[in-house]
Amino acid sequence: MHKLRRKKMHKLIRLFLICASVSVLFGSLSALAQVDRSLEGDQKCTLCHNESWSTPILTIYQTKHGVKADERTPGCQSCHGASASHLGDPTTKPDVVFGAKSKNISSAVERNASCLTCHESSVRARSHWAGSQHERHGVACTDCHEAHAVKQKVLDPVTQPQVCAKCHKAEDAQIHRFSRHPILEGKVPCSSCHNVHGSDGPKLLIKESVNETCYTCHAEKRGPFLWEHAPVVDDCTNCHTPHGSNFSPLLKMRSPMLCQSCHSGDHAKNLYSGANLPNGDVTTAIGQIPLGSQSPAAQGNGRSCLACHSTIHGSNHPAGAKFQR
Repeated sequence: MHKLRRKKMHKLIRLFLICASVSVLFGSLSALAQVDRSLEGDQKCTLCHNESWSTPILTIYQTKHGVKADERTPGCQSCHGASASHLGDPTTKPDVVFGAKSKNISSAVERNASCLTCHESSVRARSHWAGSQHERHGVACTDCHEAHAVKQKVLDPVTQPQVCAKCHKAEDAQIHRFSRHPILEGKVPCSSCHNVHGSDGPKLLIKESVNETCYTCHAEKRGPFLWEHAPVVDDCTNCHTPHGSNFSPLLKMRSPMLCQSCHSGDHAKNLYSGANLPNGDVTTAIGQIPLGSQSPAAQGNGRSCLACHSTIHGSNHPAGAKFQR
């Protein structure tokens, strides 16, 4: 009996949610039907907001938002509202005001609502916007997108980092370091790893975890391996900093210090560095050290720990328990 009641309740809840979704959909469609999206409707605005306006307005007709042959194309009123009071008295502001330089700019919620009237969908790229980090921090669509611009910086892989850098100053500094992904060249833009509209993963990543995101490019590190390195399986950022580092390849610190942050008891419990090597010569090259030598210089110079433990991400060799060649 209890199970039957629960099933009935679940059916009623699903029916309610479907009805609510349909109601919202038809409400949005009816609101759109009342908006004049024709060129004649736009002329009410472009009569004043013409080519002599302080900001380029008419360039929108060179973008997807200005293709009037497409019935989905919005008009001025679709985004800025009918603005009846503004049409009667230009000193009053439109219903929805965009533009960072405007004193009367509308709230992020109001601006986003105008965009989501058309762009809210089940498409994965935008399906997680509600409740996402950007949405919760009051980021508006127009903070990144320029609807009137012929070429949007955020959609160009080369200029996209400049848009993100307006808020993400620390990451902007990191991508200029010695060891980095080719972000500035446009080969790995921010959107290669992050879904700025929201995601299931941490840090707005395109995948459900850091490692899965890294594996989209670094598939050879995925495994599974016969011998697995615990911090590698756990999180790539245990050793690497993704936006940029002064230690190649994108390491948080140079080895052996990085390795010794975990392996502090290996090799006679000595912590070695390039500046202070007991009974060792910091200038000695790895290739000049006798085979089998346990010289501290061998552990601190060149590729350091990786000179011997070269398969550090994992090994399938029967003798690779220590991640050696």
